[in-house]
Amino acid sequence: MICDRSFTFVEYKFVIMKTIAILVPEHAVMQAVADPQYCFSAVNQFLIQAGKLPLFDVKLVGAKEMVTLNFGSYQVNVDALIDDIQKPDLIFIPALFGDLNQAVEANRKLIPWIVKNYIQGSEVVSLCLGAFLLGATGLLNGRKCSTHWGFINQFKVMYPDVDVQDGQIITEDERLYSSGGANSYWNLLLHLVEKYTDREMAILTAKYFAIDIDRNSQTAFAIFNGQKSHQDEAIKVAQQFIETNLQEKLVIEQIADQVAVGRRSFERRFKSATGNTVLEYIQRVKIEAAKRNFESSSMNISEVMYKVGYNDEKSFRSTFKKVTGVTPTAYKKKYQKSLFSI
Repeated sequence: MICDRSFTFVEYKFVIMKTIAILVPEHAVMQAVADPQYCFSAVNQFLIQAGKLPLFDVKLVGAKEMVTLNFGSYQVNVDALIDDIQKPDLIFIPALFGDLNQAVEANRKLIPWIVKNYIQGSEVVSLCLGAFLLGATGLLNGRKCSTHWGFINQFKVMYPDVDVQDGQIITEDERLYSSGGANSYWNLLLHLVEKYTDREMAILTAKYFAIDIDRNSQTAFAIFNGQKSHQDEAIKVAQQFIETNLQEKLVIEQIADQVAVGRRSFERRFKSATGNTVLEYIQRVKIEAAKRNFESSSMNISEVMYKVGYNDEKSFRSTFKKVTGVTPTAYKKKYQKSLFSI
């Protein structure tokens, strides 16, 4: 049976096909458009090879018939315009690229369509920096969301009412799905494959695309550069003091004294400016330094621990795993520079 112009769903020999509308926004990352299309089209082929019926009706959807991406390098012809699509089962918002404020403004026409279909029952999925367009809909206000670890601070500034999940690869909240940075959106695609088919199909898809199916954190990939886009000069001085004295056992009163601010006021201003408490910031600076040492030297765990100002190995291991999502041993094994590299 052929799908009608509403593209809602089709019952085909007792199989209800799910309509997937992959938006093609201005400023989209080409691969983030192609990957979900490839993923669910592949699942259809796997089903056919198993003697079953295809499950997904995959459509590229846009506000205009042709969208130019990657500064003119690619042109995408959509399968349907947004006015032709009513209540798809899944709406994908691909990752955006470039100036994110400009990218959101360039796609304002898509926002009412996303909101309308969500209200009517569609599930909405943002991939990586697609979260910025989803955030502009207002649907995330008071809800959880993931995005690329490198853009979390900017997201918080643009969408302060959203509960950003720092480090999470997959977040689901009231039919709204979002993913962590870059290729980690594949884990969200696999999650949706499993939801709409089964675990066996998700594993087959993961093997076909060579994806680690159960990776659930992007914190091991995060690089902490410190949040210094604020205008509180005293706090910037305090941040610099922390970063240049990471080998020391730092206490809050000592740091507050460096900038001549009372402790209570200092802690309040620090959290407001950076998004972290003072102790969280100290931990993240120290662990980031530890990561760099593991990556660029042959030092063992104890040597790195002392170099970044920890004296208790249990405390260091616990904090390292809390910040990165993996143990120091696992991180060292994965990223340590080989002594025999050329």
